[in-house]
Amino acid sequence: MLGMHPSPIQVYVIGPSSTGKTTLCNAVAKSLKLPSRCFITEVARQVMRTQGFTRTDVDKIEMQRAIMQAQMEKEVKACERVRRGNSDGLILSDRSGIDPVVYAILTAKDEDEARQKEDTLVNLPAFRMALHRYKDAIFLLLNPIEEWLVDDGVRNLDNHERCINVFRQVLDELGIKYQEIGAEMKGLEDRVKVVKDCIAAKRSRV
Repeated sequence: MLGMHPSPIQVYVIGPSSTGKTTLCNAVAKSLKLPSRCFITEVARQVMRTQGFTRTDVDKIEMQRAIMQAQMEKEVKACERVRRGNSDGLILSDRSGIDPVVYAILTAKDEDEARQKEDTLVNLPAFRMALHRYKDAIFLLLNPIEEWLVDDGVRNLDNHERCINVFRQVLDELGIKYQEIGAEMKGLEDRVKVVKDCIAAKRSRV
């Protein structure tokens, strides 16, 4: 279409709570001088604040669906802006549509409920469309760091090992490639360099 640019490079920073996702995203955005229209900040708290959900609702599929839909809307709008040439072709997102799926599984009372919740979310039309983008995106999975674990008022701090394993499981099931940043890499500059190197490598292949 006339005036439209190629699809943007998309970077999604995901992982359990208190792994430094927001800190890393803010640092990358600052380092790259990324305009706010190309930086998707975490939507979960926004949804909870505007729709009246609390941490006690984290096990409700309605809350995870609302978070996913808000995330999808922001992603689509960001992609549209980039394709119109209003940025340098990069989108950075603090979390993704994968996160609600993971937390729906984690809060299920048994395997049957977990599968039912997962199926409900991954089969939403908006998510199926996003999945095509996700398979060509950069996903960075941050591992838990014990001394960073603090109560963020949103998600439970228990069982981070299971949480990271569910992230891996969902990404593998959906055929989404990802790179992990381990707990041994705590330096923010080092982490920013990993993200920038991934972006540079992606650009060299485009």
